[in-house]
Amino acid sequence: MGLTLDDVLVRLGDFTLTADFSVPDRAMVSVLGPSGAGKSTLLSTIAGFLRPERGRILFDGQDITDLAPGARPVSILFQDANLFPHLTAAQNVGLGLRPDLRLSSEDWARVDEALARVGLAGLGARRPAELSGGQQGRVALARALLRRRPLLLLDEPFSALGPALRAEMLDLVAEIAQEAGSTLLMVSHDPRDAARIGGLAIVVAEGRASPPAPVATLLADPPEALRRYLGAETAPGTSRDQAGRAS
Repeated sequence: MGLTLDDVLVRLGDFTLTADFSVPDRAMVSVLGPSGAGKSTLLSTIAGFLRPERGRILFDGQDITDLAPGARPVSILFQDANLFPHLTAAQNVGLGLRPDLRLSSEDWARVDEALARVGLAGLGARRPAELSGGQQGRVALARALLRRRPLLLLDEPFSALGPALRAEMLDLVAEIAQEAGSTLLMVSHDPRDAARIGGLAIVVAEGRASPPAPVATLLADPPEALRRYLGAETAPGTSRDQAGRAS
């Protein structure tokens, strides 16, 4: 049944955001829109960090509106990777299994497997300061991989990376989400990220999160709010592949 935001209204001071749509199970969804439009607000509401003033959030038919963030079927990756600097990479990943890190030998073996899955085999003893930005993002991704929640939310976790490494990480995220059968929602400022992930996109602009639509359709013929944000980068008639190659 997927994720449903049923007549949701979020209010933060003078800012309001409305959302009324459903996302299919296992969909790959990019969240696009100008800075300050409410993309992060949308993800924070789904994750439970913000409480809607009106409406309900449902996942697979269950009302999760009043559930605490930790009780929701959600993993979220932030831009700063949200790693604890005094813990090793392995310990940061292990938090995905138990916050107190009282892990069995089998659990630690799963941690090692998750690190290897994201290309960090043998680096579990390093602390975040000893890792590159891309490696820190991989640690956060390994932690999300271990949690195996059916909703994976990405709030621009790879925006500080160079184009080649960001593309590599996006491919890895998509692969992991597909293997786990997770629904992916990814905030991005860059239409090339959306084109690479494919699937659907939600446009957040002018106080509204629009229902998901095919990425190729949106980039080929953007609605006015998205057109103003993207400018000439994805003018009408621009194909998905052309958008992906835009500089």
